Amino acid sequence: MLGDHHLVKTLTKDFPTITGIKWFNLSILVITPALSLYGLLRAPILLKTVICTACYYIFSMFGITAGYHRLWSHRSYVASFPLQVILILAGASAVQGSCFWWARRHRSHHRHTDTDLDPYNSERGLLWTHIGWIIFDTDLRPGPADISDLKNDPLVQWQHRWYFVILTIFGYILPMCIPGLLWGDWRGGFYFVGALRMTACHHSTFCINSIAHYLGSTPYDDRHSPRDHLISAILTMGEGYHNFHHQFPMDYRNAFRWYQYDPTKWFIAVCQYFGLASHLRVFPSNEIKKGALTMKLKALKGVQDSLAWPIPPNELPVVTWESFQEEAKSRTLLLVSGFIHDASLFLDNHPGGKTLLMHNAGQDVTAAFFGGVYSHSHAAHNLLAMTRVGILAGGVEIPAEHSIPPSQRLVISSTLSTKPDVKLVHDFKREALD
Repeated sequence: MLGDHHLVKTLTKDFPTITGIKWFNLSILVITPALSLYGLLRAPILLKTVICTACYYIFSMFGITAGYHRLWSHRSYVASFPLQVILILAGASAVQGSCFWWARRHRSHHRHTDTDLDPYNSERGLLWTHIGWIIFDTDLRPGPADISDLKNDPLVQWQHRWYFVILTIFGYILPMCIPGLLWGDWRGGFYFVGALRMTACHHSTFCINSIAHYLGSTPYDDRHSPRDHLISAILTMGEGYHNFHHQFPMDYRNAFRWYQYDPTKWFIAVCQYFGLASHLRVFPSNEIKKGALTMKLKALKGVQDSLAWPIPPNELPVVTWESFQEEAKSRTLLLVSGFIHDASLFLDNHPGGKTLLMHNAGQDVTAAFFGGVYSHSHAAHNLLAMTRVGILAGGVEIPAEHSIPPSQRLVISSTLSTKPDVKLVHDFKREALD
């Protein structure tokens, strides 16, 4: 018992203060799966009923994804009146609240993501976002959002007024009557097309609020919790590319690329083909690619900042020829393109042998390094730059392509910082050259 209490406390530690229970919601979410389980154990399972269950599930889910979500919450396309009627009835059959109620909260979610004004704030944990916000009363209220269009939409308001009548017909009676009247499977219609289908619809949709904010990657922006993942997309009829959606909510697609799994996107496109939908809104692909590039550069910047880089030329000491010659007697110093390099640490690893380097100590080997003896690779240029310890006073002019090693020619800089956040190597004894 103590272990169970500790588990519950752990799972609900980020919940807001609970002021009550929404008993109607709780009863639906408990009784419906219980009926599903009972039916699976006791009722005969007919192939026709299984197919009908799957088809009615798709019908209900499209009511949520293509209707409640992409049409009425985001106005991402224009639907003909017949399509609107089908979608708003299908949405009611999923028994997740009226379209007006659902869309109003979803707009708050987008406007106030991951804050206390977000009805399903992901900062409060997976359990809260999946089901807690639906069954518990709290003092929290959805943040403000513009719903004037929903208030003025006669179909949305009609469904809101008659919601409980509509959900009874399309959520319970019709699913039972289809297999009951057509092939006599009333029990299968009740337990499977009705209860099991509804349970699946509930938790598929809830996954959009829960695991789609925890599972996957953030290819377009990582300031908030929404993420992209194929598993989430499969569970939610294509709504699982949630990072994309939160960046580009007016886009009728949840998946930017044609091959990404998004049945809702394909459904809307088919409706457009048959003249049932129009004005499908898409975010400019150029801007979508900018978002993706930004995140890739951010990831690369993290790698870049984890690496050691050459000492910047403006931080190197300027050394006279005499000091260079004197210091070269005690260690292997080479002059390449005006930079003095300490090759002492690389003697034993030099592919040409250490004798070649030691023989040229204190000399200008620029011509030899750039092809006179061997045309060195980018890796060699990068490594050479790491051995810089000074700049020769009055030495040769440093060509730009020689002063910047290949690894730094595409360096990623931050416009938000005044000083590059990179690690510099100061292992070389520069003071000996002063």
